[in-house]
Amino acid sequence: MAIIDVIKFNGIANRDWLVFRYPGESFVYGTQLIVGEGQIAVFVKGGKALDYFSAGTYTLNANNIPILQSFINLPFGKRTPFTAEVFFINKTIKLDVLWGTSDPISLIDPKYNVRLRVRAFGQFGMRISDFRVFLTELIGAVGDHDVVKYDTIISYFKGITVTKIKTLIANTVINKKISVLEIAPLLEELSERAENSVAFEFERFGITIVNFLVSSVNFPDEDFETINRILGEKAAFEIIGDQRYNVKRSFDVMETAAGNESGGNIAAAGIGLGLGAGAGLAVGTAFTNHASGIMNSSTKVIPCNKCASMNDVDDKFCGNCGNKLASEKVECRSCKSHIDRNAKFCPECGCSMGMKVCPSCHKENSPETKFCSECGTRMEGNP
Repeated sequence: MAIIDVIKFNGIANRDWLVFRYPGESFVYGTQLIVGEGQIAVFVKGGKALDYFSAGTYTLNANNIPILQSFINLPFGKRTPFTAEVFFINKTIKLDVLWGTSDPISLIDPKYNVRLRVRAFGQFGMRISDFRVFLTELIGAVGDHDVVKYDTIISYFKGITVTKIKTLIANTVINKKISVLEIAPLLEELSERAENSVAFEFERFGITIVNFLVSSVNFPDEDFETINRILGEKAAFEIIGDQRYNVKRSFDVMETAAGNESGGNIAAAGIGLGLGAGAGLAVGTAFTNHASGIMNSSTKVIPCNKCASMNDVDDKFCGNCGNKLASEKVECRSCKSHIDRNAKFCPECGCSMGMKVCPSCHKENSPETKFCSECGTRMEGNP
C-alpha cells in the first residue's frame, strides 16, 4: 500500500458536501496535512473520532496527534507507517435546509367546524458543532461513500422533524382553539417552539439548529372554498339579519324550483332548507303560502326586517307589526323614480342626488345649477 505524504481536500464547488472521507489510510510521521477554510479534519481509528484540526497546514508528529499516538503506540521520531481514517467535515452553516409535511394533517377547524387538510412548510439552518460526537454517532451513515452530502444526513432527521411540527400545529388548533385561518400571526411563536422541540434531537448527534422557521401553514384551495362559502353566509346574517336572511333563502329556493319541470319540487326544496318532514305539515303549508304570496304579487314587495312580513315597496310602515320599513322616498329629478332620500345617486339613472351649497349665501341649489338662484354666485366647482 502506497505511503501518503500529503493529506488535502480541495472541496466541492457547490459547497453542498458535509463529509469527505480521504481515499487512503496509510501515513507516516512527517506527513503534511492541509486543511482549508471552513473545514475540519478528523482522524478516526477503530470507529472513534480522535484528533481534529481546523484550517491550516500541519506536519504530523507525536505532538499534534497525541490521542492517535496513544492508539498506535509508535516510538517518537520514527517514520514507521501507521493506519487511520481521515475525514474532512464542512463546518460552515447551511441556512437553506427546506422541510415540509409530506402528507397533510387532518383537523377540524374550531371556528368553522369543517375538516381541513393542513400543511406546513419552512426552512432552517444547521452546522456541525461537535465533530467527535457527529462522526461517532453517524459514522455508519457515511458507509462506503467518499463524499456525503447534506441531503443524506437531513433525510435521517426528516421524520422526527415533521412529526414534532405536526404535533405542535395540532395542539395549537385543537387544544388552544385557534382557527387555521388565524394562525399566521403565531408563526414566529410556532417557529421558536418548533426549534426548541427539534433542537434536542439534532444535538444528540453533534448538530446545532440555526433559525428554524415555520414560514407557512395552509390547506388546499378546495378546502378554502368551503371556508369562503361559510364566511359568505355569515356575512349575510350580519348584514341583513336572521329574518331577512331567511326570506332571501326562500327566494333562492323559489328560483331553484322555477328551473324544475315539476311543481312538486317546491316541497323538496323546503326540505333542503331544513324544513323537512320533521317540521310538520304546518311549517310546509306556511312556506307554501308565503311562496305563493311572493309569486302571485304583481307589485314589488319588501320584507319587514322585524317580522319578515311582505309589504308594498312604497309602504313606510309594516302592515303586520307597524315597524318602519324604509326611510322617506324622494323623486329623482332626472327619471322621476322614487328613491331613498339618503341615496347619493339614483339607482335607476345614476343622477346625483346631492345638493350644491352656495359658498356666498349658503343656499342649497340642485346639482345641475351653474349659478346660485339666490345671489347669482358661480356654482361650478363647488360641492
